[in-house]
Amino acid sequence: MVAERALSGLDYAVIAAFFATMVGVGLFFGRRQKGAEGFFGGDKSMPWWLAGVSFYMCTFSALAFVMYSALAYKFGFVPVTVSWGLVPAIFLGAQFTAVRWRRVARTSPLEFIEKRYGNRMRQGLVWLGLPMRGLDDAMKLLAIGTVVGIGLGFPLEWAIVASGIIVIFYTFLGGLKATLVADFVQFLVLFSVVLTLPFFCLDRVGGFANFVDKAPEGFFSFTAGKYTWWYMIVLFAISLVNRCTSWSLVQRYYSTRSESDAKKVGYLVAALLFVGPPLFFFPAMSARVFMPGLDMGSAEAMNGVYATVCLSVLPTGMIGMVVAAMFSATMSTLAGDFNAVASVVTNDFYVRMVSPGASQRVKLVFARCATGAIGALVIALTFLMRYAQGADDLLNVANKMFSVFVPPIAVPIAAGLLVKRISRKAGLCALLSGIAAGAFGFVIGGWVPGLREMTVMTPITFTVTILGLVLGTRFCPDSDEERRQIEKFFERANTPT
Repeated sequence: MVAERALSGLDYAVIAAFFATMVGVGLFFGRRQKGAEGFFGGDKSMPWWLAGVSFYMCTFSALAFVMYSALAYKFGFVPVTVSWGLVPAIFLGAQFTAVRWRRVARTSPLEFIEKRYGNRMRQGLVWLGLPMRGLDDAMKLLAIGTVVGIGLGFPLEWAIVASGIIVIFYTFLGGLKATLVADFVQFLVLFSVVLTLPFFCLDRVGGFANFVDKAPEGFFSFTAGKYTWWYMIVLFAISLVNRCTSWSLVQRYYSTRSESDAKKVGYLVAALLFVGPPLFFFPAMSARVFMPGLDMGSAEAMNGVYATVCLSVLPTGMIGMVVAAMFSATMSTLAGDFNAVASVVTNDFYVRMVSPGASQRVKLVFARCATGAIGALVIALTFLMRYAQGADDLLNVANKMFSVFVPPIAVPIAAGLLVKRISRKAGLCALLSGIAAGAFGFVIGGWVPGLREMTVMTPITFTVTILGLVLGTRFCPDSDEERRQIEKFFERANTPT
């Protein structure tokens, strides 16, 4: 959709001030980095509230402005139900895995894998996880370019390049500490818009009572269309294992000052995810009443719902805040992923396979180079996506691909962290069998399209992955030496620090 009005000078000033603040954060923390452990783990010194806000900011991106606002306009309360499904997932993750992550990880979320499963499993997760993270980040960067560039009149290419380069800059210099502080600033920017916009929309719709009275029938139902309770259950299952094992998210657990603080991170995120969605999606829901003419069959119109509402109700200057908020939502996610992926490349590949004796300073230099290279690759991949296929097709394909790869990658990690009886070879069996089943189902889905849907593919990959763990343990038992290594690992994981 084409913007109804151009950004003003004041709007651009707000955006420039936002970017300048992010650069300042990177410069401030860049001078304080001494080694790779602080760059990737924050020296286990971060306050729980700061790590929690950063975790929360990493759970969504500009995709929320695109996808969920479109759902809110079409179906009403449904995206709130979808978001609330994350609350128990985050709570359970904090309860059962936060402390263990803090005990077994220091500089990389995969460093414990070799002790638990062996180096083959560690390297397999490295090279399977990297393209997944790159695809996910490029998709999010393309989303911010689409919604800000097309919806609000900000130059599309500049939206992609600017957010990518700024994230690379402050993550390159300051590492995890800069990322967490930048996330907190971005949280304040985002919520200044999220808390303000509903009041403008209430005024336009004539008050909450009038909104409820004029809303379409079934607008406040928890489910609608294909978003059934079965969909919510499947989404909860995949969210649970993903939130317990995602590289950038578990970094927030093991960066904290104590084990009790690690749990508090998850509890804070769960609380924010419960309070935030109704406020976040109300503008798009109210637009169904005061802007009922949008074409719900048009992907372009639906992708721009949030931008259309903002342009309709907000004064000059506030549009700039909206652009900054959209950048905030995406940049915090990208920064977390860039730092987490760089930690995996540095510690799980370079230090483990190339230079085991590298000094802290050498590792820091390599980490910064890895951060820059990863960011540049994501920007390039974003432009390739934009010119090759288009955002809608990519989003659809990416979501289906995640249902293939997330369970086989996440389930063995979570199980290895929690269950002692699983053998070392069973992890690799589960990883390979789960991905093989997903890939086979995805190919067959060319003739049976329903097989590629998340609600069908996810149970398949979950089931085969779990069978791989069970059968791998049964038929590929550990040697005495391997059992001793596993016992040693769980002694560390079970010992308070």
